[in-house]
Amino acid sequence: MLFGIDPLYWMMMAPVLLLSLYASFKVKSAFKKYSKYTTGAGLTGAEVARRILQSNGLGNVDVVETRGFLSDHYDPSKKVVRLSPQVYNSSSIASIGVAAHETGHAIQHSKAYKPLMLRNAVAPTASIGSNFSWIIIIVGFVFGSLGLVKFGILLFSLVVFFQLITLPVEFNASTRAKEILYSHGIVSSGELEGVNKVLSAAAMTYVAAAASAIMTLLYFLVRAGLLGGSDD
Repeated sequence: MLFGIDPLYWMMMAPVLLLSLYASFKVKSAFKKYSKYTTGAGLTGAEVARRILQSNGLGNVDVVETRGFLSDHYDPSKKVVRLSPQVYNSSSIASIGVAAHETGHAIQHSKAYKPLMLRNAVAPTASIGSNFSWIIIIVGFVFGSLGLVKFGILLFSLVVFFQLITLPVEFNASTRAKEILYSHGIVSSGELEGVNKVLSAAAMTYVAAAASAIMTLLYFLVRAGLLGGSDD
């Protein structure tokens, strides 16, 4: 039995699925809570992002509004910080924390921060692994081809590696964001506590994603008989 109809799959994945649900709840809850509090500086997320970029000599990086709830991200290929409407237009503690975090990625890019460079290099093959590894593994199991199963597992291992290297990238961006916001006088010490809670909650989602990828890989290894004995 495989995946959705395999009791072993649910037994192994249940803890990380609960962690993922909890992480999602925490980030939405923290963002909602600190969206109610406006910073003393009164700057919107877009204004904070542009100020940070300018102060770091990154005036060539654009800041634009994008669609979607908490869809904020930095696009290294186009050197654009994309902020969701609730971040771009708001001067709340939550919004400027998220905006500063994304500019943290732009600063990482400009300084050739090694984990970010490695993540960007791995991203294309990790995407292939994410899209096709499951199909290859299932086909391998159906036709009894251990070679195909192993190849699929190898592809999925790239997804795990991508998720793991994402952790230091995200943690570092949050650290940079908090330091810059406070040192530039954009937030007070009391407001910084709210920023920290929002970014810490967001970080938990990356931890949950990494844990889910690792547990899925372990499941594949067990079912392939490559870990803990062969599957009878």
